[in-house]
Amino acid sequence: MKHTKSSRLGELIKKTSLALIAGAFVLSASIAQADIKPAVVYDIAGKNDQSFNEAVFVGITKYMNDTGIAVTELEPTNAAQVEQSLKKLASRGYEPIVAVGFAMANAVQAAAEAYPDTKFTLIDMVVGLPNVQNVLYKEHEGSFLVGVLAAMNSETGTVGFVGGMDIPLISRFECGYKQGVNWQDSSMNVLANMTGSTPAAFGNPSKGGELTRTQIQNGADVVYAAAGGTGSGVYQAAADAGVLAIGVDSNQNWMQPGTMLTSMLKRVGEAAYDSYEAANNGTWEAGFRILGLAEDGVGWALDEYNRDMITAEMEARVNEARDAIIAGDIVVHDYMADSSCPI
Repeated sequence: MKHTKSSRLGELIKKTSLALIAGAFVLSASIAQADIKPAVVYDIAGKNDQSFNEAVFVGITKYMNDTGIAVTELEPTNAAQVEQSLKKLASRGYEPIVAVGFAMANAVQAAAEAYPDTKFTLIDMVVGLPNVQNVLYKEHEGSFLVGVLAAMNSETGTVGFVGGMDIPLISRFECGYKQGVNWQDSSMNVLANMTGSTPAAFGNPSKGGELTRTQIQNGADVVYAAAGGTGSGVYQAAADAGVLAIGVDSNQNWMQPGTMLTSMLKRVGEAAYDSYEAANNGTWEAGFRILGLAEDGVGWALDEYNRDMITAEMEARVNEARDAIIAGDIVVHDYMADSSCPI
């Protein structure tokens, strides 16, 4: 509400005394805080997908608990409902509206054009409009770190990767992972499969399990999933075979204790939290936020579920890689900038 409030204040400057201006400013600030109506539209996987959407849900829940400000949540059940949900919220004065996931780009484009005075925050894709904040992540940097851990824990010399939808964004995870494995041990072999070519690939645990079992049969003893809800099938198959798995987005270490080596954290919940907080204090800006290791936007999970699995040597090695990436001594190739992964 920053721009509309400032224009009103400009009118007040012309019509009132300095004393009244000061009073009006205080009143304006109070109204801005009271009037914020934040909202979120999850993708069709829903907020309980135990992965990407749930990470956003956790961040939003924290925001509500911290501030006492309610966030309106909508969960469309199909792609057609996404645009309808965004426009319905905008028409009712909600903002900022957080749109969860790359698949919402077209819907955000349409809604932001129809409601140019409404603030939208889009996670994982870009819409170049003056009322859209685009939050992007350096998934390749976080994936590099878990690749280092995978290589350090493999006894067979072969590790695996199971992606969700076959798109450049997921290939960015894969390529970063391969680079981390190779940095640790260039003799390692990485098996990689994508689950499918449509968004349904993020919600197919049975296919994820099938791909994982095949990779295990071919020697993989650590498998990293970047596949949304499909990952639960990957983790179950790994646990059944007694091999290690690596989660993604949310901290998924708890899902299969004893075989979950770690999770690559993509802190999308903080993006939603920060969007609402910025709107509430008048600092929300359209444009781009790009979050990697240096910004603590990605990372890896170490907690009570995997603490006994991570040795001091492993932790030190991953931290070494992290520090080198932040310093620029290691440059992790970004598949979305150049689709020729070097590994």
